[in-house]
Parts: sequence; C-alpha cells; structure tokens
Amino acid sequence: MTEDLADLLGTQETIALEFKRESQKTKRDDIRKAICAMANDLGRRGGGDILIGVNDDGTPVEGTDTSDAMLLAFSNMRNEGKILDVPTIQVSAAPYRGKPVIRIRVEASRTPPVRFDNIVYVRSGPSTRKAVADEERILSERRIHFHQPFDSHPVLGSTVEELDLGLFRHDYLPATVDRSVLEENGRPIPQQLAAARMTDADGVPTVLGHLVLGFDPRNRIPGAYVQFIRYLSKDVTGDIGDDQELRYNITDLERPLSALLRAHNRKSIHPTGDLREETRPDYPIEALREACMNAIMHRNYESSNAAVRISWFDDRIEISNPGGPYGQVRPDNFTRTNDYRNPSLAAAMKSLGYVNRFGRGISRIIETMNRNGNPEPEFVVDATSWLVIMRRSQ
Repeated sequence: MTEDLADLLGTQETIALEFKRESQKTKRDDIRKAICAMANDLGRRGGGDILIGVNDDGTPVEGTDTSDAMLLAFSNMRNEGKILDVPTIQVSAAPYRGKPVIRIRVEASRTPPVRFDNIVYVRSGPSTRKAVADEERILSERRIHFHQPFDSHPVLGSTVEELDLGLFRHDYLPATVDRSVLEENGRPIPQQLAAARMTDADGVPTVLGHLVLGFDPRNRIPGAYVQFIRYLSKDVTGDIGDDQELRYNITDLERPLSALLRAHNRKSIHPTGDLREETRPDYPIEALREACMNAIMHRNYESSNAAVRISWFDDRIEISNPGGPYGQVRPDNFTRTNDYRNPSLAAAMKSLGYVNRFGRGISRIIETMNRNGNPEPEFVVDATSWLVIMRRSQ
C-alpha cells in the first residue's frame, strides 16, 4: 500500500516542500519556478517535493486531476527547454490525507545554478523567490565543487552522528598523522574531520567519511560492502559452503576480511627436493589481500550498487568490482599505467597501510602468485567492471 504523503513529507510547507492548489496552465510557471528552486537546493536538503492539489494550509483539494495525461504534462516540463540545466524530476499520483494528488519529486542538481527563463530561483523557508547575487555565487561554487572526485562529495542528509568518531580519534588519526603533531595541534574534532576530508566545510559527512568511518556505510552508499561466497565446486551450480556480507567501514574491514580469507585458504605439503618439503597455501595471502583492497579502492561507488564480490571455487577465486578502467587506464595498458577514480580513498587506504605503494598492486599480485607456485592471474577488463581470476597452486 502506498504511504500517505502527509505522513511521509508533513502537512506544512517547508524549504523542501511546497503546496500548489491548482494545475491550470495559467499557474504552471509557478510550478516551474518551484522546480527550479528545489533543484538549486540552497538549503542542502537533497532536493524537495511539490504537491499539486493541496491548499496552502495543508488540506487536500477535492477532485484533483491525477490522470496519465496530467502526469505526462508535468513530466514534460523537464525537457521543454525552459528550465536549464535540465532537472531530474519524478512525477506520480499518490494519496495525501487520503485524497489523490500529484507529487513532483525534484532531485538536487549537481550542476547549479539551475535557471527558469534565465532566472535563478531558490527556496527561502516555505517560499520560492529569485536568488540574490551572493546566493548565485554559492550555487556556482557548489557546481565547481561537484566536479571534484565523487569520494570528496558530501552525502546530503547525513550527519556526523553516523560516523564513528572514536575510530577517527584512536585508529585513523594515529595512523595518518604524527603523534607529536596531534598533541601540538589542538584543533577540535569537527575541524580535524574537515581537514581529513571526512566532512565538508559545513560539517556534512563526505563519501570518504562514510567509507572510512561510517557505522554502516551501506546505509548511505548502497554498494559499499563485500560479498563473499564459497562454492563447493568448480562452478556456481554447486552447493554453497559459506556466504557472507561484510558491511564494515574500511578502517574496520581489514581484520574480518583477512580472517575470512585465511579460514578458507587451505595449506598443503609440496616437495622441494629429495629430502625436503614445504607447506604452501592454495593462494598467497598477500595476493588475495592486495586484490581485494584494490577492488575496494578502485570500484565505482557513484553509479553502481553492486558489491565487491569474492567468488571462491574449488580451483580458483574470482574477485570482481563494478567500474572499468578510469582516466588514463585502458584495457591494453593497465599493467603499466595507474589512475584513481577515488583519490581521497586511495590516500586514506595507503595511510592506513592497506595498500603499500601506489601503482604496484597488479605487479605485487603477479609476483606473489609466481613465488607461491600459482598460475599467473588473469585480468578481465571491460567498460563497466574489473575481474581478477586467481587459480589454485598445484
């Protein structure tokens, strides 16, 4: 059953909620202005909602037209060329206090300022108005900011309470900043979080902050977890011996991930001479760890909700992550060229010791596999994903 919008959004106009009584053509420029203002998201609420068929006092209007033709008319506002840059909107019919209304959900633009008829509109409390010069400047600066790498973007709507500040003080800072500098610094935690790019200047946690310190990063970044599956066969048709989701921030992830890899990594005895033998794991733990951490570091967190996936078969391990080659990297040069989709995350992981040197991950995997007697790993790279196949030592 569809949730009543009164319960979901409230019954009073706010900076992120506007009521419109009528849907007549003569009133639609007011709706376009509201869409523009919500897309500009000056109050940083992640966008907003416009409900058509609701009076200013929050009571529903009887007989509001919510036909497909009317929904299409409002959907077409997106592409008619009057609102630029083109906003992202969703138009639907929904109940409000038990009566049918039209809901226009407007997402915050990543390319502000958005203009209607070449004028920038913003929300000021529960009203829509033209932006003043300083507000246009703020929106223009935000546009520049959004062109930064995704891991530096603020996660709008999230709060510092979602970050583990104890972990930041006792694990992250000592690993990344010299202790004497910490003792002399004396800056409050909010400033230290911003300096470490865990929050933006307004104190809103960034993607990096959630990935490195979040109590549950997946709440805000759906793909921020590792899926481990142990198949008791050489293909996916066999029984499953273990299936786990590792939903940890990156600071906490290494310990349970390493324990899981070691638990499934059998050891066997191999002769090295007439009277000598050695114990050798099926896979060198250094190569496994490097492949997993590289997948976490280089994956696409922005537009994919797929997990980093570790598929463990009887004869091989396949480690895959969403996100193909980035920047200078191509399928024909990835063994000798390096670039970073998530540069702040890469720097944090290096500081924490989870990657040793930039640009050495693939060569270290190959070297350690060769030393352990494994076949050379295979890399399958396409435009949207990256797969490493590591075969068991014989």
